[in-house]
Amino acid sequence: MIVDCHTHIWQSPEQLGNALLGDPASLLKGNARMGGKSLHLWRSTPPGDPDHHWAQNQTVTTAIVLGFRSRYLRAEIPNRFIAEYVRRAPDRLIGFAGIDPTAPNAIDELRSAKVLLGLRGLTISPANQDFHPCDTRAMRIYAEAERLKMPIIVHPASAYASASKLEFAQPYLFDEVARTFPELRLVIAQVGYPFVDQTILLMSKHPNVYADVSGLPGRPWAAYNTIVNCYQGGVLDKLLFGSDFPYTNATECIEALYSLNQFSFGSNLPLVPREAIRSIIERNSLPLLGLESTPVATSKTEATAS
Repeated sequence: MIVDCHTHIWQSPEQLGNALLGDPASLLKGNARMGGKSLHLWRSTPPGDPDHHWAQNQTVTTAIVLGFRSRYLRAEIPNRFIAEYVRRAPDRLIGFAGIDPTAPNAIDELRSAKVLLGLRGLTISPANQDFHPCDTRAMRIYAEAERLKMPIIVHPASAYASASKLEFAQPYLFDEVARTFPELRLVIAQVGYPFVDQTILLMSKHPNVYADVSGLPGRPWAAYNTIVNCYQGGVLDKLLFGSDFPYTNATECIEALYSLNQFSFGSNLPLVPREAIRSIIERNSLPLLGLESTPVATSKTEATAS
């Protein structure tokens, strides 16, 4: 079984706002400083349409599909769009709502996402939504997510968005959240890169804090060091597989993870047992996140009452 815990779709790149595309003006300045030789800094936007997602994810058993909303970066991948897509194959696709805790109606959006749209988790990004993880508005969202049994995926700062705030991306800021809401399942995406050590400590401290490896296979040296540190830190069983589609796909990520030990060949660097790597790739993450059961439909009347 392979569960891809971190995939994205969108109808058009414009829905990403400034969240993932970066600041073209600053990139142009960089190119000028490098004499036009730094064009590799551009990160093209790959196709993120549902049909492409479906075609590229046939190698996995289940894929979690993430919505996203950021008033700060003017981005929105609508929750209704996510819900319509996952209804194509509810046995293979799970939708997570994009919730911006700074929005005045965030609690209502969360309840509607769960009850009316059938979305089963949510994703937030303090760095990209401009809030401290322990902001009072966010704490209300965590309390409701815990009540509704909806796991949260926490997306890190965007390397290609100059406005993304690194001070809000540090995983240790979720220590208070995990202490306050011990039943809430939290997944720190990309193992909190570049603050990996903070994520490892969080996973060691809190039973319901996990991390996904999305984004790391594209940085082989960082991925190798992260997996080694998690293995030596005794938290390898809390790493979840994620591809970060459409920036890559599950097949490429699996190949990259199995190739990590190339750094240790002919050296004294530690090896990560192949079985340990396989355990990440083939881990059934759904029970860990409370998603193993099929959601029960709720009426609009019940939704209003909640």
